[in-house]
Amino acid sequence: MAEPTSSEQIVYLHGDLDLQIIEARYLPNMDIVSERLRRCFTACDTVNCTGSRSDNPDAGHGAEDRKKLHHRKIITSDSYVSVVVPQATVARTRVIKNSQNPLWKESFSIPLAHPAAKLEFQVKDNDLFGAELIGTASIPAVEIAAGNEISGWYEIIGPTGKPPKPDCAIKVKLKFTPFEINPVYRHGIAGDPERKGVPKTYFPMRKGSHVRLYQDAHVPEGMLPQIELDGRKVYKPENCWEDICYAISEAHHMIYVVGWSVFHKVRLVREPSRKLPRGGELTLGELLKYKSEEGVRVLLLVWDDKTSHDKFFFKSAGMMQTHDEETRKFFKHSSVTCVLAPRYGSSKLSIMKQQVVGTLFTHHQKCVIVDTQASGNNRKITTFLGGLDLCDGRYDTPEHRLFRDLDTVFKEDFHQPTFPAGTKAPRQPWHDLHCRIDGPAAYDVLINFEQRWRRATQWREFGLRKKVSHWHDDALIKIDRISWILSPKMSHSKDVTIVPEDDPALWVQREDDPEDWHVQIFRSIDSGSLKGFPKDVIQAQSKNLICSKDLVIDKSIQKAYINAIRSAQHFIYIENQYFLGSSYAWPDYKNAGADNLIPMELALKIASKIRANERFAVYIVLPMWPEGDPKTGAMQEILYWQSQTMQMMYGVVARELRALQLQDLHPQDFLNFYCLGNREKLSEETSNNNGATISDAYKYQRFMIYVHAKGMIVDDEYVIVGSANINQRSMAGTKDTEIAMGAYQPHHSWSEKKRHPCGQIYGYRMSLWAEHLGKSDPCFKEAESLECVRNVNGIAEENWRRYTSPDFTELQGHLLRYPLQVDGDGNVRPRPGYENFPDVGGKVIGAHSATLPDQLTT
Repeated sequence: MAEPTSSEQIVYLHGDLDLQIIEARYLPNMDIVSERLRRCFTACDTVNCTGSRSDNPDAGHGAEDRKKLHHRKIITSDSYVSVVVPQATVARTRVIKNSQNPLWKESFSIPLAHPAAKLEFQVKDNDLFGAELIGTASIPAVEIAAGNEISGWYEIIGPTGKPPKPDCAIKVKLKFTPFEINPVYRHGIAGDPERKGVPKTYFPMRKGSHVRLYQDAHVPEGMLPQIELDGRKVYKPENCWEDICYAISEAHHMIYVVGWSVFHKVRLVREPSRKLPRGGELTLGELLKYKSEEGVRVLLLVWDDKTSHDKFFFKSAGMMQTHDEETRKFFKHSSVTCVLAPRYGSSKLSIMKQQVVGTLFTHHQKCVIVDTQASGNNRKITTFLGGLDLCDGRYDTPEHRLFRDLDTVFKEDFHQPTFPAGTKAPRQPWHDLHCRIDGPAAYDVLINFEQRWRRATQWREFGLRKKVSHWHDDALIKIDRISWILSPKMSHSKDVTIVPEDDPALWVQREDDPEDWHVQIFRSIDSGSLKGFPKDVIQAQSKNLICSKDLVIDKSIQKAYINAIRSAQHFIYIENQYFLGSSYAWPDYKNAGADNLIPMELALKIASKIRANERFAVYIVLPMWPEGDPKTGAMQEILYWQSQTMQMMYGVVARELRALQLQDLHPQDFLNFYCLGNREKLSEETSNNNGATISDAYKYQRFMIYVHAKGMIVDDEYVIVGSANINQRSMAGTKDTEIAMGAYQPHHSWSEKKRHPCGQIYGYRMSLWAEHLGKSDPCFKEAESLECVRNVNGIAEENWRRYTSPDFTELQGHLLRYPLQVDGDGNVRPRPGYENFPDVGGKVIGAHSATLPDQLTT
């Protein structure tokens, strides 16, 4: 995007842009050279003129203008439009082939949170060798921010500074609605009187559901304090892997497992809180085989890491150590169907982009889908989803042991990727969030599985050729044909999935039940990873999907986060494995392409509350460093992106405080980052070295707790849990595939209670805080209050002092201040004396890599 001139005013476009890109006229012929190359491959060109008009833009658009022309013809431009604000592309049209007067008529609803001088429409030619800029039209941001409808023809200026042809122009229509006056964000999502959840998404809000929220894989009885809820109830932490084991054991018809990693040797139940189910003592792989031998349909859909191999005499565990080849081999001659699904790019992409997608990105969803007991003799669909893969290193409890029970609970499951093999070190503790869904939303998770399964089993690789696989759609259970399995009323289409309406027959809670939940499923996924999206642009947009060039995209996870943040009234609590985004506003590196809006939305939400003189707080819990050795180039670059994100956010908050002359307040009175750590005394038996290399982490009896969670709680009334990290890979929709749910209890919202709601989401947040802070304090209830913020920061600061002390000192809980220092102007620097991470090294603030592609680490 061109740099703004001195006369162009930069304004924040924070709100929603409704945009229609209608058509362009008199585009130049960009494809004369490409035409000659194409003719090397075909004697006769067939040109599909759909979306094009005759060379006269004023001519009619009858059938004759849109038929296929079978004759030699000079190819003109294959044009599309990119909508651009500084350092970010926010929308793209489809490609209209062979037209100098393309007719798009495409509509977009675009959330914006960008400082901009203008909005640009870059008209490009999609050529054999990549896109070539035809020219750019622009509209000043100050005009857009006024909120009036804008419509008309805008002159296209070529790269030379002149129109490429006389009267070359693009026609658009748009209207911008600032976030402050948009009624959609006036209530929290849970307080919406229409109960529509997040609007304009592929899957609608589902009523009559039930949700069970999990912290960590297991929570032993009595480990966490009791949390009192409304109605004299008490919050009860549940046991995730134990519940999954029971659900698998009790399935009658189907067990579908989706994972980034699934390891057959994992044991789900290690510290049972109840009598084991049939097969509960088996490993996951043995249990799935056992169920398949009972006649249950067991299907596994696991990401195929292209760097792992187990063919002939060549074996490689792969860069990510996901055990995909081991698991495939374990199930090879069983009745369990295990499909390894590579992250193929859509065939609509160029060969180069297909290779980038297939090499850099993954299938990152984590789900278990089973049939469970419903009312009477009926069965229903139940699903588990979140951050926990069913693989090694994930089992943990809220105490997050470092050295204890390594020969029992963690036998054959010692996970420590920071240090080289053979080094004496603590185990890496693991903190995660997950959930169970019963009711109509569980069927949307099933739809996701079926769409992905049909794509993954359509082809398989055989050497360098692709041939039709022996797997067919017949592997999928047709639940609508089994009368005793409750299923929605389905409409069938050959190639396009018809998402059913909300069906009260599937409800598991009455709407007047105080324990009722409303649940909505969100995804990051594109048409290259599933079958069932419409190919037609108008149809795709009618299903709230995004069309970008030749891809159809569902990026509703990012939309859910944006809506929830904009609707928040009191506080936001986030746990995530990564935190980076809004790179267009980073202070030192704006071209990383990490365009997701979440960090900027959080900063602007705080700024809006400061202007309104209302308390608001954001708490963000991250791992101390990304998993692995923090000294490596990839880890250092991720840390650099993270510190750039923090600097940008604190800068926004600090500028707002300065503008209102609030010198008594500090940016950390509103926005704080934390990490988790633990110290545990070595027993005499454990401290036997046997001549091994001793790590400093072992010597000082401490290590970080790896935060792998992907969740957000808003105002104690709305929760998002899923597989998506807060980075570009997870939020783009065209990179890693992700799934998440957003949910609330309609009887436990601020609007319903007229006070602080104390339902299951409140209990969940307070239980997580009890785990992290080592106590339950009455002031934690009002998380937005300055008293609460400073109380939490005090505990985190003291824990950091204890954690870094050379003398062993137990922590109060596990919450630590993230080791960066923030001044009153929002500047972020390393803490003096802790420029590098304790025991392991690596700069806390990170460093940019000149060799790694930004797409890999953002």
